[in-house]
This record gives sequence, structure tokens and C-alpha cells, in this order.
Amino acid sequence: MSKEDYEVVIGLEVHAELSTKTKIFCSCPTEFGAAPNTHICPICTAMPGTLPVLNEKVVEYAVKAGLATGCSIARDSKNDRKNYFYPDLPKSYQISQFDKPLCEHGEVEIEEEGEKKKIGITRIHIEEDAGKLNHNEFGGGSLVDLNRAGVPLIEIVSEPDMRSSKDAESYLRKIKSILEYIEVSDCKMQEGSLRADVNVSVRKKGSKEFGTRTEMKNMNSFRSIVRAIEYEESRQIEVIEEGGTITQETLRWDDVSGKTFSMRDKEDAQDYRYFPEPDLVAIRLSEEYIENIKNNLPELPESRRARYLEEYKLSEKESKMLTASKYLSNMFEDALTICGNPKAVANWLLSDVSRILNEKEIEPDQIPFTANQLAKMIELIEKGTISSAIGKKVLEELFENPRDPEEIIKEKGWIQISDEGAIKEVVTRILENNPQSIIDYKAGKDRALGFLVGQAMKETKGKANPQMLNKMFLEELNK
Repeated sequence: MSKEDYEVVIGLEVHAELSTKTKIFCSCPTEFGAAPNTHICPICTAMPGTLPVLNEKVVEYAVKAGLATGCSIARDSKNDRKNYFYPDLPKSYQISQFDKPLCEHGEVEIEEEGEKKKIGITRIHIEEDAGKLNHNEFGGGSLVDLNRAGVPLIEIVSEPDMRSSKDAESYLRKIKSILEYIEVSDCKMQEGSLRADVNVSVRKKGSKEFGTRTEMKNMNSFRSIVRAIEYEESRQIEVIEEGGTITQETLRWDDVSGKTFSMRDKEDAQDYRYFPEPDLVAIRLSEEYIENIKNNLPELPESRRARYLEEYKLSEKESKMLTASKYLSNMFEDALTICGNPKAVANWLLSDVSRILNEKEIEPDQIPFTANQLAKMIELIEKGTISSAIGKKVLEELFENPRDPEEIIKEKGWIQISDEGAIKEVVTRILENNPQSIIDYKAGKDRALGFLVGQAMKETKGKANPQMLNKMFLEELNK
């Protein structure tokens, strides 16, 4: 049998760090990047005799996420102890939720190659994060940093409804977008604020039963998740085709080799010996509480997308791409308040800005310049101070060393040449040096004009006014 005779089945467990000011069970700050073991206290380091107190904001943010993803919200839920030993888990158990999560039975809609598909959400529950092991790469052991211990998480567990790595990427991007819009998590994957455990199995097409699944833990890059799924799918099919069986296990994805490696057998729920957390009371939510959160949800991606179609007359594709990221969408709206040209702002964000983001392999939240600086650059183009070609250079400079665009063009000497006399000299010189292009144009080859304009832009290092160049070349060629 070939690979085409199998189908992959994928489920994701997405962990999002909540943007609360303090941890889930104590008043320690949650800020990222502090010196190791400076945001800790007796509670989050599990000193004997300490008691947890649930952060109310954590419940509110989890309910927000549940409502934004179509979940039903439990009026009565509780916390549980999930027992396992790991060096960065101070209590040797994690306070999580087991049989009574806050949110259940939701769904989100993804679109892949024009086809819409609903991905079910089994549950969303709250839990505390573990600390972090810092390994000495030169063999000097490992150090434990407990700053992250007790940082509040929501875990969003999907149904196994995804059938390709592209499905998984689209789903994760949609979840990321929703969490950004409702402002419960900054979703900075590079800082570990959003990460996913990826469950993969394969089965023969037409089969109703799922195959044995493997799990890849704590993945925080779209590119790595796509590559890991595709590798694991091929590996499992190869094992089955050779007469072997798939072992239920936890795997480690190695981005350098592009392979997965076994870490340990995959645990089942009974291995964690869940039981109700005795130090915390049950969580009981009133109808009024839930309704209040529902009525105050911010604008969601789908709603904003529809507004861009109507209000700014953007295309379906432009609206979808802009609203996929709240950071990109906010930059679009903020830039609009200055330059007032929705098409121009959208074009720059979706073409050159997105191109540079892809080249640098960074996300929109890592754009180093402001919407104000982008808008000023667009205004300089519209005023004729610089050309679009120079605008591209200014944008590259904004990514490397963000500052006022006017300062950049003065410093680099990039102000557009709009003096008729100076442009006439360039046009005359280019025509004298390219007699064949004149013959080609007279023979009806319109591409000759583009070639001549290109030569003039090259000679002036992109500083000549392209409209004036076109006009003068046409005047001279048509004499």
C-alpha cells in the first residue's frame, strides 16, 4: 500500500499563558524575562504549610475564551490534583481540572483552500504552569528556574478533527487570533506564551477506528509543528507498512535533524491519579456573571473581517489576511488614523511587511516599528517626496533600525528627484544610450518603455519621480 491509502488524524492540546498581572494561586508577578527565581514565593515554590488562593481573573479569562470559541460554560466546576514527578514541578503535582472543566463542547471554523471546516473543541480548563529547567549544553547539569511555576494557563483540547498539517496550522492560527482579540493572552510563541502538544495517528482510509497515537510536547513554532506532523505521519505509515506496530509514547521533535525521538511511554488519565484539590473550594458561576462577560467580549476576527469588507471596501482575501493577526489588524487601523488610505496601508502590510516577516521568520507582534512610522512613510510616497522603490528601502531600514522615516530619507539622501530639468537630462541620456529600445517602441513593443524607465530608475538609484519619467519618455518617443 502507498501513503495515499492512509489518512492522518490530528488533535492539538493548546496551552496559552494568561495575561494576568499575578500568578494563578499567589501574588507573584507573571512578567517574562526576569532574572531566574526572582518572581517566586513560598506558595509557588510549594513550601510546607502554604495554601493556594485562586486568582479570579484567571476564571474570567477562561470563560472569555470559552464564549469566544462557542463553548458551554459550567456553572459548577472544580480544581483537581494531577500527580506526576518532574524536577521543575515543585509540589510533585499540578493543580489542574479533570472531570469538571470550566468550558466544554465548542468549535472554531477554519478555511483551507477555499473550503470551510469546523474543528471541535472538547474542553478548555485552567491550570498552573510548571517551572523551567535550564540545561547546561556543555554537560554541567541543569538548573531550575521557578519564575514560571504558577503562571496561569488555559489548556484548549481539540477533537481529533484535523486531517492534514495545514488543517493543524490553520486551527492553531485561528485559536491564536481569537485569544489575541479577546486579550486574554499575548500569544508570544517565541516566549512560550502559546505552545501545543500535538497528537498524531494514522489509519487506513475508510476505517472508523483511530490508530495508536503519539504525542509531541511543547511545540511553539508553526513551521516546526507542520514539519513534525508530516514527518510523524510518514514514519508511522512506514512502520505499519513494514509490519510493525505504533507505540503510544511521548516524542521529542528535533528541528535540526527533522526527526522525532522517543522520550517516554505516553501516560493515560489514570496514570496521573487525579483527585479533587482539597485546598480550594468549588468554582460556582452565576448566570449574571457569565452574561456580563459575554456582553463585554471585544470584536472578534470574523466580525472585524466583515467590517473591513463593508467599511474599507477591501477584498475578501485582504480582509482575511489582515484580521488573522490582531497585531497586524491594529497596525492597519492605527496607520489609517494618520494617512487615511486603507488600500495603501493594506498593500504595504500584506506585501512588503509580510514578506519581510516571512524572511525573518518572525510574527506580527515582533514588528519593531510603529503604525505611526509606517503611515508617515506612506504619506511621503503619496506626497511625491520618495518613490515606492525608495519606500521599500525605508521599510527595510524600519525593520533594522526603527526611527522617523523623514530622518531616514535625509540621512540616506533618498529624497525623490522631481526637478523637470534634472529628469530631462536623465531621459535624454538613457535614450542616447539605448537606440534599439527606441526602434522597438516604434515597432509597437510597449515593453521597451518599461525597460527605459527601469534604466532611468537604476541610474538615479530609485530617486527619480516615476510618473514624471513615464511622461517625459512618452513625449520624447512620440515626437
